[in-house]
Amino acid sequence: MARRWPDGRGELVVGADDGVGGVSVPLEVATSYRARTKGLLGRDSVDGAILLSPANGVHTFRMRIPIDVAYLDRRLKVIAVHTMKPGRLGLPRLRSRHVLEAEAGAMAGWGLRVGGTVEVRGDVEGVGGGS
Repeated sequence: MARRWPDGRGELVVGADDGVGGVSVPLEVATSYRARTKGLLGRDSVDGAILLSPANGVHTFRMRIPIDVAYLDRRLKVIAVHTMKPGRLGLPRLRSRHVLEAEAGAMAGWGLRVGGTVEVRGDVEGVGGGS
């Protein structure tokens, strides 16, 4: 099932599939070319996370802070998680349809790991969870 959201804000839920309820994190959704291109450039911090969609790779050129990057497949399953320093080019992931970015160390704190899934919720039209 293809996912397509408009630019906007929502909520990321990490670990909802483990039966405990998960961790909720503020989420910025960037789906337009302009929003995806800007991403986290020029920011000194991140409140929660940003979801780039569609995307299968990222870079950290002109970024001010190190970031965590999670590559998600079309069902929002985590296929890879990396921490990237500024000035790096991440390798594209062929199965990736979405990329999640957050401040370095945040994803480990949320319990986000390879094989887990995330859910996107919010007031933004078109944003919804499930698989």
